[in-house]
Amino acid sequence: MDTVVDSAGQIRARIDALRASMSAHGLSMWIALSSDPHLSEYLPAHWQSRQWLSGFSGSAGTLVLTADFAGLWVDSRYWVEAEAQLAGTGIQTVRASSAMGAALFDWLAQNVANNSDVGTDGQALGFSVARSLEAALQKRDARLRTDLDLLDEIWTSRPPLPTAAVFERRRALESMDRREKIAKIRQQMATLGAQWHWISSLDDIAWLLNLRGADIPFNPVFLAHVLIGTSEARLFVAPEKVALPLREQLLTDGVSILPYNQASTALGELASGEVLLIDPRRVTLAMVRSVPAGVRIIEQINPTVLLKSRKSEAELANVRLAMEQDGAALCEFFAWLEQALERRERVTELTIDEQITAQRARRHGFITPSFGTIAAFNANGASPHYSATAAAHAVICDAQGCGNGLLLIDSGGQYETGTTDITRVIAVGELSAEQRRDFTLVLRGMIQLSRAQFPRGTRSPMLDALARAPIWAAGIDYGHGTGHGVGYFLNVHEGPQSISPHLAPDPQTAMEPGMITSNEPGIYRPGRWGVRIENLLATVPAEAGEFGEFLKFETLTLCPIDLRCIERGLLREDEVAWLNDYHRHVRERLRFLVSGGALAWLERSTRPL
Repeated sequence: MDTVVDSAGQIRARIDALRASMSAHGLSMWIALSSDPHLSEYLPAHWQSRQWLSGFSGSAGTLVLTADFAGLWVDSRYWVEAEAQLAGTGIQTVRASSAMGAALFDWLAQNVANNSDVGTDGQALGFSVARSLEAALQKRDARLRTDLDLLDEIWTSRPPLPTAAVFERRRALESMDRREKIAKIRQQMATLGAQWHWISSLDDIAWLLNLRGADIPFNPVFLAHVLIGTSEARLFVAPEKVALPLREQLLTDGVSILPYNQASTALGELASGEVLLIDPRRVTLAMVRSVPAGVRIIEQINPTVLLKSRKSEAELANVRLAMEQDGAALCEFFAWLEQALERRERVTELTIDEQITAQRARRHGFITPSFGTIAAFNANGASPHYSATAAAHAVICDAQGCGNGLLLIDSGGQYETGTTDITRVIAVGELSAEQRRDFTLVLRGMIQLSRAQFPRGTRSPMLDALARAPIWAAGIDYGHGTGHGVGYFLNVHEGPQSISPHLAPDPQTAMEPGMITSNEPGIYRPGRWGVRIENLLATVPAEAGEFGEFLKFETLTLCPIDLRCIERGLLREDEVAWLNDYHRHVRERLRFLVSGGALAWLERSTRPL
């Protein structure tokens, strides 16, 4: 099987092969996407075409090829990483803002050959993105072809689709059974006047049917589509992935199973005059083009997106249990790390990943990491999505001595009772005054958002400036959003809310009770260090009165913040009080779950500032 990241020579050979295929089909340009038929963020190996072509392993990026140009559009999270991975491949790194799509479309409108054909795989092209892409090409009288998958012609060892089994969630862990959830979807359909609703997004399907899988690393989902009618529901999935008892139970609950590859055929068999509900941001162009012309399409956000984002009180209680287990694992890990550094053991960024995963694996209910661990020492921390490899990683400590600086660790776990995501930065050896200043500014931003109170219905992008304010005041900014939604033993990134200036403040982005959202401001100094501090927050009721209903945040994450990194004089007294109260809360929740060195570390790390 081909590896996702290979030598520069192999990448150049693949680009040459694709160009030959483009020429054979009369295409002036090919756009390689970072997506699949479900528009997932993380992809099965079969759909990692952009990664295979370019050698760039980040989760986001768009590769554009012409006969004499190759460019990879990436946002600020990946600028440093892309430059390193693309070296020698002939592919240019195009630094885009977080509004990466707009930057690419503007470039296409100016650079695509007049009256030419541009190709991309329609199976992996989002319907809403396709509209913007076609509009950009029309400015040059260019045409978009989406009926080809050139990768099938040149990727001779392309991995097959995954075959992991689908399994059912324990009913005690879900606030509604699948019949209740489907009934809620049908209520929404009736309100909109739709007889059918199509769902391709994998986390929506997993949530709706109370099923999970393992088709994508770190994400407990499975490849499938769902078509819901007024009296039937069809699950399109490889039948061999569903054991007979589960298949029979699904059928009892009104869900029939059909082969995964018959999904588009089912859409094509809808009767003229019927009404179909789709989410244009969560369905591909190829699927929409399967729908007969006589079917009326209603475009609205999937009802599942809004429903699954609002965790019930019972689900939040389960998430708190996952946070306790995760916090205990982190106490064990940081106690080990402290001792390893004192003994001058060999510790690398790869060691961090191994040890933190091993500690989580010992905790009750742990299943897998929720994403690939980011362990980044000093300059590597300046790349927000840095990934250490066997070929390129930093040594933090060895028998010759330990380094000095900041170690950033962004990690998380998938537990049966919830999904975690946490970033901590710790001091290794001596820190400079500037490093402590950056850390304290980020901490102030994190605290400010943690303490926010706001009217119910406030659009999530509007909260972003709260975390940035202390950082902006110092003339500093960061390129990524401040927070993303988090699933309930589901994807570590989910919507509809996102605390980000790059997201349009649409009505569906409103903050609602039960949402879990990350809080992770940062400062990144290329070539020097990076700082990011992240907790997960639950949106909970605050108060109601003359001016309506207000919401606030409950901090869910349980792990000390390194006091050694703080410049005490930069914190206000109310911020110190928040930090001391947080640490008291962490200590009380975790002290009965750890012992020995981990307990001693917990008590030292949560002492009052």
